[in-house]
This record gives sequence, structure tokens and C-alpha cells, in this order.
Amino acid sequence: MANPSPGNSITLRVEAPSSFTATSELAAAVGNAGAAVTALDVAESHHNTIVVDVTCNTTDDEHAKRVEAALNALDGVKVLHVSDRTFLMHLGGKLEVVPKVPLRNRDDLSRAYTPGVARVCMAIAEDPSAARNLTVKRNTVAVVTDGSAVLGLGNIGPAAALPVMEGKAALFKQFANVDAWPVCLDTQDTEEIIRTVKLLAPVFGGVNLEDIAAPRCFEIEARLREELDIPVFHDDQHGTAIVTLAALTNALRVVGKKIADVKIVVSGVGAAGSAIIQLLKAQGAQHIVAAGRSGAIHNGETYNDHHRTWIAENTNEEGFSGSLHEALVGADVFIGVSAPNILAEEHVASMAKDSIVFAMANPTPEVDPAIASKHAAVVATGRSDFPNQINNVLAFPGLFRGLLDAGVSDITPQMLVAAAEAIANRVQDDELNASYIIPSIFDLQVTKDVANAVIAAANAKAAAEAVAAL
Repeated sequence: MANPSPGNSITLRVEAPSSFTATSELAAAVGNAGAAVTALDVAESHHNTIVVDVTCNTTDDEHAKRVEAALNALDGVKVLHVSDRTFLMHLGGKLEVVPKVPLRNRDDLSRAYTPGVARVCMAIAEDPSAARNLTVKRNTVAVVTDGSAVLGLGNIGPAAALPVMEGKAALFKQFANVDAWPVCLDTQDTEEIIRTVKLLAPVFGGVNLEDIAAPRCFEIEARLREELDIPVFHDDQHGTAIVTLAALTNALRVVGKKIADVKIVVSGVGAAGSAIIQLLKAQGAQHIVAAGRSGAIHNGETYNDHHRTWIAENTNEEGFSGSLHEALVGADVFIGVSAPNILAEEHVASMAKDSIVFAMANPTPEVDPAIASKHAAVVATGRSDFPNQINNVLAFPGLFRGLLDAGVSDITPQMLVAAAEAIANRVQDDELNASYIIPSIFDLQVTKDVANAVIAAANAKAAAEAVAAL
């Protein structure tokens, strides 16, 4: 059974007989129903009754109903109302637009709007590059999706994807002070998406592509990078790859192995898997076997998309053609960006001594982390309720902060590696252990370090190009 999670938090307003033990009895009933009580607040007190708000974490909607039933079953207790705290957080959306300048009088209005704004418009008309300093373009990113691959929910469409994009925009602002806005497109046609983003580009200083299904996402990113003069970043690919490399760097420190020596098995060859493999190769990984639904990707097979073809040509040097489970035998590292519950305990047990397991399928990992930890030295997931959460929020806010501040449009492998190293380095030697290989997403220094690393990589690239031009 899944653990109770803040993502399924509810508040039950309960009327109970007034007594000294009323709140403890309510808490005990909720606990016996398998929920985790997080707050008890007496909202009203009357002569014979009290009204208590009981807040608890549950596993899902059905569990919430069982908790409600458990309270109603108590003598004299009545549940008056149940509120879903996650839905309340999303009520009316999670974003708003707030002016940065005061509009107190006609003088302010004359400069912010007409007639003064016309002078700024003409300055940009004469020099379009001035828009970067004189408009929101300087600090604004479009979070673009077509709703075709949202979280682990699949192709649910643009409207249903909007809460995720709002959340992404909120993270940009919270962690990097980047103003981001959701752009959910009602098309899944590659050419229409490319054309639409290009038409919207004058407003934005960068584009974060999100939850667009493979293989379409590869062409969209490549074309937009080629045809736009602002940075374009597909977070599901490169954000995941950055944080995975950071986590692996520190996991290897824990077990005393080197990236060039270890055998790495990657499950999933979609957007995230392909980008992870490319970044691992850029950092010196030599022995990678990637597996899709039909088994290992290898050179003896013909593949329909060039990403799988690239993987076949650049990994699996021994030409292994067996299953994922067979590939795991003797492997040092498992990286899963695929599907839930595809590994059992015996598969983890078959790996090398001091193995590393990153089971990142969300919300249900490829293997139960508690089971994996019986045999693996280091275990990480994409979830917040287990140690070592591999979360993209460690990467994308700082990455875009650095790109915007550096004023560059190209995103290079060196920048991605630099970002990963900056994240890994936030874990000090005296902090590093099997349960702490990746910093907290609430460590605000991470964003600053990533931004500075990206700026340094951009400056190094510019300096190298200047020398080459001499």
C-alpha cells in the first residue's frame, strides 16, 4: 500500500461531544484508518459539542472516504465537511500578474502608458535587441506544452496540463525570480507547435518545453533551437539528465566507483532516457546498456527514430541483445525513467556489489525503494517521500537564471555538465551518505550555484570563440 502523502491531504470538519479526550479520540481513529494526522484545530466550542478541523494525509480518494467513515463511526461524532487541500490550493489558479511599477497618478500613467510609452516603442523599433532590456522579455520564460505526455498521466490535453504548467511557472519565480507563464497549445501537430512558439517568441527571453511526447519533442526542440534567437530547453530531457548526473556523481562517491568504470543500465529510451545517456557519455561514461520495451538497444537492430539509432551506435559496445532483467546481472547502476514495478527483488539482487538504483518513474517507481535498499547501496527516486529525490527543480530555475543573465541563446553540453557539477557540489563531504546524495530543493544556494556555473560556461565558450576568430 502506498504511503500517505501531502498530495492527498484533506481537512475534515468534525462535530464531536465536548470532552477532555475528544481530540485524542479523533486522532486515534484517523491513525487507525491508516492516515497521518498533521493538524488538529478546535474551530468552535459549545456547551455540549466542539467542532474540530482534522487535517491528515491519505493515499488516495478512496482512503479519504475510509477516514471519513471511521470518524462517523465514533459515538456522537459527525463529519460536517471534507476539504481536499490540494484542490483548494489550485482554486482560481496559482499565478497572478502584478505590476512592478507604481501607477499612483497621471504622471506615472503618462510614463508607463501613453504618451511616454511611445518613445520606448520607437526605440525598440529602431533597435529590436533593445526589447531585452526594455520589456518583460528580459526575465520571462514561456512554459510550453501540448499536453501529450503530462507527468505519468499520458496524453490528457492542454487544459488538463495547465495546473502542471502553472506549478512550473511558480517554481521558476520562487527559486530563481524568473517570470514564467504557461502556454498550453491546443494542437499536437509538430509544425503548428513550432510555428506558434515562433510567433509568440518576441515576448519571451526563453522557452521551456514541457510534457511533449517523444519522438515529437526531439524535432520540436531541435527546430526551435535552430530557428529562434533565445534559449530553448526541454526540461523532461535535459533537466532530468542534469539532476540524474548530479545524483550519480555523488552516489559513485559513496560507493567508491568511477563513472568510466561502471556498467550502467538505463530503462526507458524516450525523452529523458535519451538525454540522460547523452549527458552520461559527455561526462565520461563508457559502459551503458539502454533498454526499451522489447529489450536492449543494440547495433544489430534497425530503429525508426534517429535517437534510438544514436543510442545503438554509441552504447552497448558488446552488442548485448537480451532483456532488461538480463542486462541488470552484474550491473553497477540502474537508472529507470520508464514504467512502474518492472523490477523485483531478485533483479536488484543480481546487480554488482555496492550497486546504485535510481528508480525514477512517477508516481510509482520501477521497484519499491524499500525492497531495492535491501540489496543496493544507494537508492533514489523521483518522489518526495523517500530519501534522495531526483527533482528537476534543482536544475531548471538556475539554468534559466544563468541563461537570461548571460544573454545567450545556445545551450551547450558543457553548460549542462557544469549545472550538474554545481548541484553535486552542494553536498559537502561531511554530509554525503547513502541517504543524502542530492541537496534539498529548498536549498536556495543551489539555484545561485547553477546559474553561476552556466554563466561561467557561457563566458568560457564566448572566450574560446573569440580566440578562434583571431
